[in-house]
Amino acid sequence: MKHLFFVAVLPLLASGCAATLPPDVIASGELPASDAGVRPASYSGVVSAYTNRGPVDPKPWRQLNDAQAPKGGAS
Repeated sequence: MKHLFFVAVLPLLASGCAATLPPDVIASGELPASDAGVRPASYSGVVSAYTNRGPVDPKPWRQLNDAQAPKGGAS
């Protein structure tokens, strides 16, 4: 039991000694001018490309399968 407690507490004690430094890169207000082209933002509705697809009866599968089979009679 003592060993398990020691293994659990040791990382907690060791993490208290870790240094927390601020990041090396700090954004400034003076950014260089960029020549990259930026497209203007435009509105696109969420359901603008919606197409109603209702239920349909199944088609005969044998004719559809034969239509997609490779031509040439591979045996």
